[in-house]
Amino acid sequence: MPSLKSRFLLFLLRNRHLFRFRLRKEKIDWTKTESIIKFRQECEKGSAMFGKIPAGIDIVPVKIDGMNAEWIYPSGGKKEKIIFFVHGGGYVCGSCSDHRGVVAKFVKNTGVAALLFEYRLAPEHPYPAAVDDSVSAYRWLLSQGISPLNIVIAGDSAGGGLGLATLLALREKSIALPAAAVALSPWTDLKCKGESYRTNAGLCLSPEGTWTAFSKHYVRDNDPSLPLISPLYGEFQGLPPLLIYAGGEEILRDDSISFAEKAKDAGVDVTLRVVDGMFHCFPVCAPMFQEATLAMNEICAFIKMHLTE
Repeated sequence: MPSLKSRFLLFLLRNRHLFRFRLRKEKIDWTKTESIIKFRQECEKGSAMFGKIPAGIDIVPVKIDGMNAEWIYPSGGKKEKIIFFVHGGGYVCGSCSDHRGVVAKFVKNTGVAALLFEYRLAPEHPYPAAVDDSVSAYRWLLSQGISPLNIVIAGDSAGGGLGLATLLALREKSIALPAAAVALSPWTDLKCKGESYRTNAGLCLSPEGTWTAFSKHYVRDNDPSLPLISPLYGEFQGLPPLLIYAGGEEILRDDSISFAEKAKDAGVDVTLRVVDGMFHCFPVCAPMFQEATLAMNEICAFIKMHLTE
């Protein structure tokens, strides 16, 4: 049974419209660009909840092929082992400023530096902009003298899916793969065909209609089953060890389950954790409640285990 703290937080999140003095959740037309712009603004404001940078963490801006990026690392530490973090946001939002607090938690708990970067967003920049930018940032990291064996790719939501798609793109281009990858609630199927898109629609915290609308913004006229769009439809032979986390009550639950099953069948060393009663990307809430803390501890142990000494 979920902990009392997690249930209380979930109650607050599900009923946040009441704190805005609205009896019903606002209906939003996510196909409109103005809705996406407002969503980006709200995500930036909401990041304050997770945005506090722990003591002992340094943030240093850097430019990568015109992209804004940030080094996030322990004060006085070296940038030799790297968490290559791919932010989420449905391919339509996300930035260094709204994710640095989340990434800083992984840095603090592992003692490993991270690179966070801003790939181009839809609808202004549909596929293949995001995956091209992710590959570009990874190439840049290698050009800095970082060994692939000292890199773990990690990402949340669309960033989790993009991280997995990046693995497929790197393999396709014969670029050395990282030591391992972590995906939190990854969006692996932009066709949105998993059963949980329907069975968990009334439970998930995601606003109604977001996933299908965001998919259209990013996919545009392309085939959503292309592996670099929806990594679920790729071939997984040769991928590095994977750790995947998902919440039992989120819409993307089956994206994680289906991907993990297919990866296992392909011989990939994959660990899947689907935690009952949990919501989208819940590990980033650590240390607010027990389930998130346990997940964060396992993720950080996984990262450290797969980086060379």
